Amino acid sequence: MNRFAALAYGAICYAIFFATFLYAAGFLANFAVPKSIDSGVASGALLAAAVNVALLGIFGLQHSVMARIGFKRWWTRFVPQPVERSTYVLASSLAMILLFWAWQPMPTMLVSLEGEVARTAAWCVFALGLGTVLYATFLIDHFDLFGLRQVVLYFRGKPYTEKRFTTPSLYKHVRHPLYVGWFLTVWATPDLTVGHALFAGIASAYILVAVVFEERDLSTLLGHDYRAYRDRTPKFVPRIRRKTDAPAATPSEVTA
Repeated sequence: MNRFAALAYGAICYAIFFATFLYAAGFLANFAVPKSIDSGVASGALLAAAVNVALLGIFGLQHSVMARIGFKRWWTRFVPQPVERSTYVLASSLAMILLFWAWQPMPTMLVSLEGEVARTAAWCVFALGLGTVLYATFLIDHFDLFGLRQVVLYFRGKPYTEKRFTTPSLYKHVRHPLYVGWFLTVWATPDLTVGHALFAGIASAYILVAVVFEERDLSTLLGHDYRAYRDRTPKFVPRIRRKTDAPAATPSEVTA
C-alpha cells in the first residue's frame, strides 16, 4: 500500500473516531447533538427494545470479533498490516454511528435526581468517567491504540514495534481503568430513562464478557508477566493498601 495513502487513511480513520467519541458524550448526556439517547419520537416499547438490543449487538460483535488474535491473523491476509488497526477503529466508529442514527428512544423515567447538588454530582461523575477513558488511552499510547502510530511508522519507512509492557499510573491500581471510565460514563446521569438503562446495562454486560477474552489474549501475547500482573492487580476496583504494602510493579494492558 502506498505510504501517503496509508497515512491519509489512518488520519481520516482517527478523525472519524474522535468525532464519534465526542458525539457519544453528547449522545449519552442529551447535550449539543441532533440525536441523543432520549430524543426523538418514541415507538412501541418492544420494537424499540428489539432495535436497540440489535444495534448494541452489532457493535459488540464487531468490536470483539475483529479484536481477536485469530481474526487478525486471517484478515491481515487481505488488509495491509500498517492499516489493520485503523480499519478496526473505522469499523468500530461506523458501528457506533449506526447506533446513534437508528437508536429508538425509550423515555420512561426510572430515576430523576432532584436538587442542584445531586444533579451536578451526577454530571461530575459523568465527566470523570469520560476523562478517565481518555486518560487511560494515553497511558497505554493513545495513538498506537487508534492506529496513527502504525501508519506514521510505515510512512517513515520504520518497522512497527510492540509497545513495552508497563503499568503506569492508574494501571498500577486496576487492570482496566479504561473500562472503569466507561462504567462511570454510561451510568452517570441525573435522569435515568429506560432507554439509557438498557444502553448502560448491555454495555456493562458486554465489558464484563469481553474482558475475559481480552485477558486471555493478553495472557497468550505477554505470557508470565501479564499473568503475574493479573494475579496481583484487581480488575476494576482498587484495593485499599496500607502504607507498608509494596507498590504494584510493571506490566501494562494492550487493549483491544
